[in-house]
Amino acid sequence: MNLRIKNIFVQLEKENLDGLIISSQANISYLTEFISRDSYLLISKKGNVYFTDSRYTQEAKINLKRVAIIEKINGSVFNIIVNTCRKLRLKRVGFEERNLAYGEYKNIEEGSDKRLELIPTHSLVENLRQIKSKEEIEKIKEATRITIEALKFVGNFISPGIREIEIAAELERFIRYQGARTSAFEIIVASGPNSSFPHHITSQRKIKNNEPVLIDLGVEYLGYKSDLTRVLFLGKINAIVRRVYSIVLEAQERAIRKIKPDVSINKIDTAARQYIARRGYGGFFGHNLGHGIGLEIHEEPHISKKENNKLKSGMVFTVEPAIYLPDKFGIRIEDTVLVTRDGSRLLSGGLNK
Repeated sequence: MNLRIKNIFVQLEKENLDGLIISSQANISYLTEFISRDSYLLISKKGNVYFTDSRYTQEAKINLKRVAIIEKINGSVFNIIVNTCRKLRLKRVGFEERNLAYGEYKNIEEGSDKRLELIPTHSLVENLRQIKSKEEIEKIKEATRITIEALKFVGNFISPGIREIEIAAELERFIRYQGARTSAFEIIVASGPNSSFPHHITSQRKIKNNEPVLIDLGVEYLGYKSDLTRVLFLGKINAIVRRVYSIVLEAQERAIRKIKPDVSINKIDTAARQYIARRGYGGFFGHNLGHGIGLEIHEEPHISKKENNKLKSGMVFTVEPAIYLPDKFGIRIEDTVLVTRDGSRLLSGGLNK
């Protein structure tokens, strides 16, 4: 039995639970160390059971150790989960309140004839996932390296007249040749005024000379994600764009300098946000400063002005201050940072900003 599942047993004892039904694919992947798809996982000291169907049974049997695998052949997978809980004599079983759909919850509840008490739980696995192991960090570093190489590549590809969607297509092709399974999210290529939309949908717009091109790119490598944003420039950079860029860059550097264990997370956000506000652009930076990254592109910790928890060694997250000027342009600079024992280390420092 791996240490991650043992840590869940400790949490179950604290919550007075006999078991836990896990429906988040990222959480299942974390606990089993196997990339999970279309499955459920039941964790208990009386047995750990992985529920899937014939599409994934064979690869699950090869990769999963010390976990019973049940293939859904006939009937509802939820009835099978209920019957398994009965066989293991589980009475109080937790479920992930943020991940189990209401319809799925009702199927389990009705199938148990109320003989199984379902208890909502919050972030039992996600809290463990915040601290990355050496192996996880290496995978994130490799995903980040591929992303950096892709951004270097596309910098030589962009020219006036090329459409945003063409740039995204070239990036998709390049990252796969570099070893990524896929992009971590829909690639954002936002040129000119489109860059003022934080999550612009890459379009057919043609790139023009003398305008910024914002690219937000991440890849998936062995299940782990990367996430970087850079702003590239064609032709001349006008004075206002240059000024805004320098403000965003300085805001990011101020935030990163504050990162170390035991610092309150909200202080990291505040360091960047207050600087941007002092320079007159406080109303143009609306989103959080960053987010955790790992098996999911957005995971805990959330780097927010509302987050009072403290940083811990082993956390990996993005730092992405921005200024968006409607109908004009937007600047966002996003890097990935690892919290170390005595400070922090930039995992994405291989590309000039």
